[in-house]
This record gives sequence, structure tokens and C-alpha cells, in this order.
Amino acid sequence: MSSTQPSVKTHSIISDFKEITKMRLSISVVFSSLTGYLLGVDTVDLTTLVLLAFGGYFMVGASNAYNQIIEKDLDILMDRTKDRPVPAGRMSVNTAFIIATVFTILGLIVLYTINPKTSMFGAISIFIYTCVYTPLKTKTPLSVFVGAIPGAIPFMLGWVAATNSFGIEPGVLFMWQFFWQFPHFWAIGWFLFDDYKKGGFFMLPTGKRDKGTAVQIIIYTVWTIIISVIPAIGITGKLFLSPIAAVIVFLFGLVMLYYAILLFKKMTAIAAKQLMLASVSYITLIQIIYVLDKFLR
Repeated sequence: MSSTQPSVKTHSIISDFKEITKMRLSISVVFSSLTGYLLGVDTVDLTTLVLLAFGGYFMVGASNAYNQIIEKDLDILMDRTKDRPVPAGRMSVNTAFIIATVFTILGLIVLYTINPKTSMFGAISIFIYTCVYTPLKTKTPLSVFVGAIPGAIPFMLGWVAATNSFGIEPGVLFMWQFFWQFPHFWAIGWFLFDDYKKGGFFMLPTGKRDKGTAVQIIIYTVWTIIISVIPAIGITGKLFLSPIAAVIVFLFGLVMLYYAILLFKKMTAIAAKQLMLASVSYITLIQIIYVLDKFLR
């Protein structure tokens, strides 16, 4: 019995660490940063790539930890969050705060070693997410708009890390992921509506699962598709997309739009979850296509 207890405790510590930093979400965000780096760089530098991965994870992990500290009393009210380390009592607020603070410092330092602009955007991201987006979530559906700003920074952050400059290219990457987040998070807000309501979160633009919300989801999906193919026109500097890749990107966008329209027609939680899954697949596949198109053409 005594030999298994330390093992169980270690497993719990590791599991709670993953949860407090939202490891899977953090890794997906780091993936966006690395994609942006590959799109912006002329010659891949493995050291910079590794620094960007760790620095990005530190910053996103810190944001998530701060978020769970601030929302601990609300998280315990919702089924999807009540078992998180802090509301469940497995981790103290002080421990979570130490993790968040250490991650913030490490993230800023690591990103600064790449270049100061990268560190600056990382700092802006964590500030908006923690100090603006999180408090607004219980006050206005416009919090999704605010939250989309730090959510869109990682993609452009990679380009800035590669070039040490901010121009039209990272601006387009930012706008693309910015608009994508609205159908993605509204879909989540739709199928988790009842659970969010328990915590006092109203994430949908109209505050309800209605046609107005569904129409806005379709509109923002269309904008996402438009921005995703703009680089094929040749007006976005070094960020370019070949005609063949543009057609593929457009078709994947139509798949996501199909699920957005399906939600409008069915108005169900199942349709919303299908849209959420489609949006995750879309952003991942499109980023891969962009990178492959750059290095294979």
C-alpha cells in the first residue's frame, strides 16, 4: 500500500499541473506560434524554434493559471470546471499563483532572448487575457471580442519571432485567427450554454441560443474564409499562397461554413459541437497547408 501512494500522489501532481496550465490548449497555441514562425523565417533556426515553443507555453500556461485563480469560485459551480485543481481543493491559490508568476517571468525572459518585440506581444497577450478578458466574461458577451485579441496573437507572434518586425504579414495572420475565434467560441458557448449559465458566463453575442447568434456565426465564418485566401492575391507582402493551396484552403473553409449553416438550421447543441470540432480541424489543417505550400512550391 505504501509503495503505491507516492506513485498516485505523483500522478495527481502531474495531472494537476497539466490542468492548471491547460496543457492541451497550450500546446495547440504553441503550434500556432511555430506555424507563424515557419511562415516568416527564411532559414529555420532550431534554437529559436525551441525558445518560441517553451516561451509560448510559459505565457499561455501562466494566463490559464491566473484565469483559474480568478474564476475559482465560479468554476466550482460548473460541471466542466468543478474538478480543476484550485476549486477542487487539490491545489492552493498560493501554489497556483506561484506557478503563474514563475511561468510569466520565464516566458518573458525566453521570448525576449528571441527579440524584444516577441516578448512585448507576449506580455500584451497575458495582460489582456488575465486583466481584461477574464473579468469581462461575467459582465458582457463582448468579452469574446476582447478574448479574441490575445487568442490571435500567438499566430502573428511566430512571424515576429522570425523577422523581428510587424507588418502586413503578421497583421493578416492576426486577423485570420481573430475572426476564426468567434464561430469557434460561440459554438462552445452554445453547446455548453447551460453549464456556462451556472457560473454566470454569457458567451453568446445575443446572450441566447437563437437565430441572431447563428447568423453572426455564419458571418464571422465567411470573414474567416475571405481572410484565409487573401494572401493568394499577392497583396500581403512575403505571406503568399499559391493558387492550388488557395483552392484547398477555400474548400476547407466551405466545410466549416457548412457546419455553421447546419447550426443555423438545426439550432441544437449537437450541431454546435460539430461546428466546434470542424473549426479546430480547420485551423490546424489550414496552418499546415500554409507551411507546406511555402516549403514545397
